Amino acid sequence: MLAMHAGAMAQTAPGVTPAANATPAQDPAAPVPVPGQNPGETTRAPAVVVTATRTAQDPFEAPQAIDLIDNQRLLRGGFRSTPQALRELPSVMVQETAPGQGSPYLRGFTGYQNLLLIDGIRLNNSTFRSGPNQYWSTIDPLSLDRIEVLRGVASAQYGSDAIGGTVQVFTKSPDRYAASGAAYGGALYARYATAEDSVMGRGELQVGQTWADGTRTGFLIGGDARSFGTLEGGHSTGNQLNTDHDETAADLKIEHWLGKHERLVFLHQQMRQNDVPRTHATVFGQSYAGTSVGSDLQRDLDQERRLSYLQYHATELGGAIDGVHLSLSWQEQREFEDRITSAAVERWQAFGVGTLGAFAQFDSDAGSLGKLTYGVDYYRDTVNSWFRRSSGSQASDPIQGQVGNDSTYDLLGVFVQDLLPLGERAELQLGARYTYAAVDADSVRDPSNNQKIALADEWDEFTASAHLRYDLVEKSWNVYSGVSQGFRAPSLADLTLFDTARSGELEVPAPGLEAEHYVGYELGTKVRAEGFSAQAAWYYTDIEDQILRFPTGGTSGGSAIVTKDNVGDGYIQGAELQVGWEVIESTTLFGGGSWQYGRISNFNQGLERRNEYPSRLMPVTSRVGLRWEDAAGRGHAETEVVRAEDADKTSAADDRDTQRIPPGGTPGYTVWNLRFGWQVSDRTDFEVALENVTDVDYRVHGSGSNSPGRSFVFSMRTTF
Repeated sequence: MLAMHAGAMAQTAPGVTPAANATPAQDPAAPVPVPGQNPGETTRAPAVVVTATRTAQDPFEAPQAIDLIDNQRLLRGGFRSTPQALRELPSVMVQETAPGQGSPYLRGFTGYQNLLLIDGIRLNNSTFRSGPNQYWSTIDPLSLDRIEVLRGVASAQYGSDAIGGTVQVFTKSPDRYAASGAAYGGALYARYATAEDSVMGRGELQVGQTWADGTRTGFLIGGDARSFGTLEGGHSTGNQLNTDHDETAADLKIEHWLGKHERLVFLHQQMRQNDVPRTHATVFGQSYAGTSVGSDLQRDLDQERRLSYLQYHATELGGAIDGVHLSLSWQEQREFEDRITSAAVERWQAFGVGTLGAFAQFDSDAGSLGKLTYGVDYYRDTVNSWFRRSSGSQASDPIQGQVGNDSTYDLLGVFVQDLLPLGERAELQLGARYTYAAVDADSVRDPSNNQKIALADEWDEFTASAHLRYDLVEKSWNVYSGVSQGFRAPSLADLTLFDTARSGELEVPAPGLEAEHYVGYELGTKVRAEGFSAQAAWYYTDIEDQILRFPTGGTSGGSAIVTKDNVGDGYIQGAELQVGWEVIESTTLFGGGSWQYGRISNFNQGLERRNEYPSRLMPVTSRVGLRWEDAAGRGHAETEVVRAEDADKTSAADDRDTQRIPPGGTPGYTVWNLRFGWQVSDRTDFEVALENVTDVDYRVHGSGSNSPGRSFVFSMRTTF
């Protein structure tokens, strides 16, 4: 789905010492990436990113807001999950329904209105539910080399779902090679956090072989396990019962370099989460600032995901086609819910989706017409909603489980992009895509008469984008602007979901939905000078025909019935800032902030259409800190303060979500964190963090439980 040659350019992580005669696995003709630079890390050279323009470039030159979370930051941050790794970025709010789940809000959007890619392959599928969902937590953070976050509408590049932002994770690659013969090595990682009572561990083994003809083959195999205990909140919250769960993960990557600029890649990864509780919906939930407590005796979720792919990448071909990037993938996602209601009735439901994916991308230098990137991608979901049944006298549902049974969903895209120089100081990025989506569900419960029906529908859309960058000072200060059309086709979940929503509502199927449409506008500037860096942007996203959930006025078993329709017209706008300034040698003052506002139409409880705030609008949030780096790279220290104001701009749906959002909104908070790290030896790094130093009680807006109180987080990585 995108150019992956930058993913081949492996880098050595902090504390990693390759074998004595090893060389990095990289394309010698490509620029070698170094640890990524975010504002606040001014002493480090900029990295190469690919997500903004689908081709490798300096992120400073991208005409959009993009951030890189590199391998070093992933290790130092000691993040519990992949969504947690995004929490330091502007205009990003990480909502967690439960400690084992996380759903980032990017510029006001979450769930299936953000797109996540794994080495260019879509994680999103047609069963993703609206609003916050748990699927991003099935990405193992310990298996990642880096994360790229592109904020804003990007449907011309990536198709349906790329509205609030596009996040791409890049998996680790083998990097142990000798000049000839074999090289091997590995790494061990461990983490412990006191407030989570959690233990995480990972082991990696690498083998690299350089053959007599100069070709190379590398293997990386990794596995890890995580156990999370009872989560302890701030000083007056204490232990939050029923928040524990376990996770396991494994991955294998094989790379074979056919030449300096040509390689084959095979990857398999899998992750399983066991008994992740939806605590707020149960009697174990704790009231916070007036929130209600659920009535279920148990509500646990098992989640499993597997991905295998084969990819081919060739660069520097020198002909009419300079680069070729091909991928064939198979991904499976399964979930199983075990629920015991207040009446002691046990209910089970499960479904699975298998996704066949393929993409082909080509790169060409068209001379005066610019650098062209073009291709096609295709995904086909096959969905089995296996069962929805209850104990006792209550019958099983013979029609469907959570979503329509025996279903398929097709998504096809054809795209082209041009990077066109306009003189020596300006560059214009133009993009266009045609998208086709189709659904075919053979077994769906008709909400009007409870009978079995079949459902088939299709949508298509043409989207375009234009982004311009102008250098006020070459390589030091630029301004950029852009406009992007966005599009999201209704998902299988939109059309056929039959499940509990928010705080005990019952969502029923909604056939006949139309596609959502968006237009994103952005104006920004980037500065990169000796000892100083900054990135600022204003954005405005126009919303038309957004699919929103609203009450029908009916009830079922004491639960309010809700459905969906294309009722959302409005906008979300905001501003974001990141700054870093090296105040003295090796010491950087960094900070930033986000502001967000919007209005959107929806039906209220009385079925009157009115304008209101978008659901879970991010409060004004700021971050300021000081970072010291030892010039020799042997140690570092950091202190930061994060402030979130009151999240009191709530929607009618937020007001109904009484188990997660307090009356009048979520109170603001100020959290102080400290981090220290040092290189114990050439092969071992040790990190210590003291998070929430003052042990405050707080909850990220929309979350189902409070965040950890005062917590020591210890982690260590050693290589061999």
